[in-house]
Amino acid sequence: MNQSPPVAPSALPEPDLSGRRLGDYQLLRRLGRGGMAEVYLAEQLSLRRQVAFKVLRSNLALDAAYVRRFHNEAQAAAKLVHANIVQIHEVGCIDGTHFIAQEYVAGQNLKQVLVRRGSGLEAAPAANIIRQVAAALHKAAEQKIIHRDIKPENIMLAPSGEVKVADFGLARVVREGEALNLTEIGITMGTPLYMSPEQVEGKDVDPRSDIYSLGVTSYQMLAGRPPFDGETALAIAVQHLRNEPLRLETLRPDIPSGLCRVVHKMLAKSPQDRFQKPADVLKELRTLTISGLGDDWQHDLAGWSTTEMVTNGDGRTEATQMLATVLVEQKKLSAQRARWGLATLCILLALPLGLAAAYLSRPQPLLMAAQPKTLKVPKRENAEQQHLHAFFTPSEEAWKAVAEYFPPSEDTENQLWCRRASRRLGEYYLNQGEFEKALKTYQELAAVDETAQGFRAAGLAGEAVAYDRLKMREEVLIRLPRIMPQKQLLLLDDFLKGEVDLLAAKYQPEQKK
Repeated sequence: MNQSPPVAPSALPEPDLSGRRLGDYQLLRRLGRGGMAEVYLAEQLSLRRQVAFKVLRSNLALDAAYVRRFHNEAQAAAKLVHANIVQIHEVGCIDGTHFIAQEYVAGQNLKQVLVRRGSGLEAAPAANIIRQVAAALHKAAEQKIIHRDIKPENIMLAPSGEVKVADFGLARVVREGEALNLTEIGITMGTPLYMSPEQVEGKDVDPRSDIYSLGVTSYQMLAGRPPFDGETALAIAVQHLRNEPLRLETLRPDIPSGLCRVVHKMLAKSPQDRFQKPADVLKELRTLTISGLGDDWQHDLAGWSTTEMVTNGDGRTEATQMLATVLVEQKKLSAQRARWGLATLCILLALPLGLAAAYLSRPQPLLMAAQPKTLKVPKRENAEQQHLHAFFTPSEEAWKAVAEYFPPSEDTENQLWCRRASRRLGEYYLNQGEFEKALKTYQELAAVDETAQGFRAAGLAGEAVAYDRLKMREEVLIRLPRIMPQKQLLLLDDFLKGEVDLLAAKYQPEQKK
């Protein structure tokens, strides 16, 4: 077999393609870079939507094996249509530039959340993250695809509250016959901190390897640190082979023992001792009692199956309360669930073809939670913790609870977190299509005192976005010049920056007339 030599990293920085147009894509700004690609925020002009635009690094584009791997990534991931997987829209090459256009997730990754928090998560949000990642891995396993690099950086928490598994860059289709041996071209198959023992040893891997990596990630979510650490990649890898992690119950006695048991089973050294497939993780999670998830989720097992989990067309189910948004109207689910009793399920079994469309379009209850309308937002210890609770349970009530429980007039700390909650509430309203409410929220932010420049900038930008959604063009044109200066843009978060970039592309030609 002919072997391509490893390609040395380029000594020169990649040119910034911001502002360029490649085919149907207007590149707005660079978001970051990885080992293989530069990532840009772009607008797909024909559909007027934001996408993440990954461009293969120029030195790697010279090697056929790297180009092949880059395209294989997209081809593998494009098969995975699921609410908890970052979607691939297009892969191609324009003027010698190899690219992947994929779903843009404007939130943060799990690593960023953990670093900001500085400690482990509570059981309920952690369980919901595990559930959604396991659902994504189940979909991948059905397609005989292994992710190979599950880690906090690749778990995105969207502003909507959904979990999105990103970067199937190490994914490989499991098939008989010869496959591209990526280790032959110098590619490390996984991140040492999260690699399974079989990955460390260079053995064949299957979905149970992803389950192990999810176990490492889950342990870190709860313990606030990974199960193993070391000064070198080799030192960490050896621990994955030989050492047992400290029991979670010792580090976090407040975590339900059942959830600890699930995590440690995922971390078993031998694949035979782990859950054998991601669906088994989901089934075990359903049996747990976890405070904050509601009482009836574990009693509604007959209402759904593993197949339903991965065919969930909407993906924003009521049962992901601690992470999923209410983009699906919760009251619809409550009404439908009252009608979907045992008799309906029997009809489904008897008439699978006739009811397939209605069945698959029904919001699927995973980890069933209590009806939101009857849930009172719990009060946390302080405004920061209340804000964090809302971040993981995004709803109008949750964001408003920050100011209700911790009035901004009481102290400056409350004021800070209340303003941050207002900024998130405006974003939430925009995502919900409640533009009048979004406008009012952003107007209040724009009116805060001049010392809070970041919040004033967010309010002004949010006003422009809301006016655009309300088709009030003149109001947008009034505000754009005030938010376009670089010093103003630097004050905005990624969500509003992206929205302002789109407004600029849409309205600036008109302003020049």
